[in-house]
This record gives sequence, C-alpha cells and structure tokens, in this order.
Amino acid sequence: MKEITTIGLDLAKQIFQVHAADVEGAPVISRKLRRADVLSFFRKTPRCLVGLEACGGAHYWAREIAALGHEVRLIPPAYVKPYVKRGKTDAADAEAICEAVTRKTMRFVPVKSADQQAAATSEPALVARRLRVVHSVTTRWLPPYPASRRRRHSSAPFRQPPSQSVSIAPPSCRLSTPV
Repeated sequence: MKEITTIGLDLAKQIFQVHAADVEGAPVISRKLRRADVLSFFRKTPRCLVGLEACGGAHYWAREIAALGHEVRLIPPAYVKPYVKRGKTDAADAEAICEAVTRKTMRFVPVKSADQQAAATSEPALVARRLRVVHSVTTRWLPPYPASRRRRHSSAPFRQPPSQSVSIAPPSCRLSTPV
C-alpha cells in the first residue's frame, strides 16, 4: 500500500466521504465513514495533510483531527467547486478537496477555537433578541397611525354628486307657451 500524504474529507450529517492520495496524487483510499468512525480512522492514519470544506461543523472536526497530529486546512466551498470533475456527489467533493488542498496558491480559512466559534454563533441570536425587545416596546408605546393618513377603502361604487338637471319631457307633452 502506498503512503498517504493528503486526505480530502467531505463532511455530512452521518456519512463522511474520505479520499486519500499519495505523493504523486494517485488515489489510495476512497471510502465512506460513519461519524463515529472518523476519529478512529485518523488515529490509524499516518500524519498527513487533511483538507476540509469550510462550514460550521468543519471547525470542530479540524480541531479534533489536528489534536491527533495531522495538519488540517479549511477551504472555502467556492474554491473547491472548480476542482469537481463530475457531478456533485460526496465522493467527487472529497476528491476535489484533496486536489485543492495541495495547491500552492489556495487560500485557506483559519480554524476557529471553540470560544471563537461560540462567540460567532451567539452574536446573531443576541441581535435578534435585541430587535424583538425594541419592536415590542415601540409597538406598545407608539401612538396608533393617524386617522388622517390612513387609506380609505370603500366598497361602494364611485358615484358622482347629484346635479341640478332639468328633466326634458317628450315633444308631445311640451307646452307651447311657457308658464
């Protein structure tokens, strides 16, 4: 078996796809892993370069795999896409990640610590909570919309004001002399 130098790991909810390559870039391993088996796989694998597609869960897995002694790099999904050779499958994505992580000009995302990740995920929740409080206070204390500015909706058809019109009698009923 050839020595593994690069691994591309495509993350998912339950089943992860692994693509490993040697120094020349030839595939060595391409298989699926269950979530529970990922860390045991990396414990058995010799130290190498591991590429992950950057997402919320990737930071956790990057920290765990790096703790086992591997060099982990996160790649933005937009930079992985050009390396996908065929349809969008987990195996094709893992192969593309493995290919992209070896490029010298590739830009990588720094791995966040657990504290940084917690702060990043809690900030939007705090902003949303603050907005809910502001909206509840303003709707409770502001006066209602002024009646003069409200739109008037009428279901009655448009009527013109009555005009002072003189009825015209048929010619046979007309008086010859005005009264």
